[in-house]
Amino acid sequence: MVREKVLITGAAGFLGSHLCDRFVKDGYHVIGMDNLITGDLRNIQHLMKLEQFEFYHHDVSKYVFVPGELKYILHFASPASPIDYLKIPIQTLKVSSLGTHNLLGLARVKKARILVASTSEVYGDPLVHPQTEEYWGNVNPVGPRGVYDEAKRFMEAITMAYHTYHDLETRIIRIFNTYGPRMRLNDGRVLPAFIGQALRGEDLTMFGDGSQTRSFCYVDDLVEGICRLLKSDYSQPMNIGNPGEITIREFGEEIIKLTGTSQKLISLPLPQDDPKQRKPDITKAQTILGWQPNVSRAEGLKITYEYFKSLSKEELFKKEHRFA
Repeated sequence: MVREKVLITGAAGFLGSHLCDRFVKDGYHVIGMDNLITGDLRNIQHLMKLEQFEFYHHDVSKYVFVPGELKYILHFASPASPIDYLKIPIQTLKVSSLGTHNLLGLARVKKARILVASTSEVYGDPLVHPQTEEYWGNVNPVGPRGVYDEAKRFMEAITMAYHTYHDLETRIIRIFNTYGPRMRLNDGRVLPAFIGQALRGEDLTMFGDGSQTRSFCYVDDLVEGICRLLKSDYSQPMNIGNPGEITIREFGEEIIKLTGTSQKLISLPLPQDDPKQRKPDITKAQTILGWQPNVSRAEGLKITYEYFKSLSKEELFKKEHRFA
């Protein structure tokens, strides 16, 4: 049986590994690519024995070669949490600029459709709420978060340039806060931070007074949105996320209730340029893709908590992630 091939970059990461699962399940031959700077091979270990999956340990910021035909490319390689991109700012900038350029070139040669993973961070600390795709954002290009925000904004610009100039089939997804199994406990994002602290018996630390908001989408819902966008005819950027908005303080209280911990919420100073509000307007996804999130936060958190509970003590207390 000849299977259509799909290349997924960032394959050993949280989102990339779930995409590998989905495309294997849907009958594709999946080529996973990752330099493992923030990814973890354990996320795709279960796929390694499959005939329809292969893995390349490679940095897409360097020249990318893949033999044979390709149907789709999904570019998900990038550090994605502040703790990562503040420690490896140059690599963060390179993977979304040089890496995207390399993959767009590959897509052009292979006549493949490419979907690039952008982010709600292109909106910066938004002055418009909720955020529609037409909002241009409020980003500090030289602030500490600028290395991620501006890298993704450049990614969108070069992708659209290839679309208009070379008539390349491109798709751009703007991903809002997503959670689920395989997140790294120590990646600095609020959900694994809260659950990790609860499991370790530490107080839960929120930044500021906890009045800032986030909107959390369960990973299976996001993957479904990605697949629908990839196979649609829509080439403009599209928000995919869960519009169910909650304050960080309320979220911390939900985690305390879920984990049955006796620890309390404590406040730390707010980091520079930390967005005060984050909520997607998903009208386009609903009308164009017929997509909306189905997994409730209570249901998704329960699954995610069970995953984190299954981790070893070593994983639970690990503070640093290895950066190559």
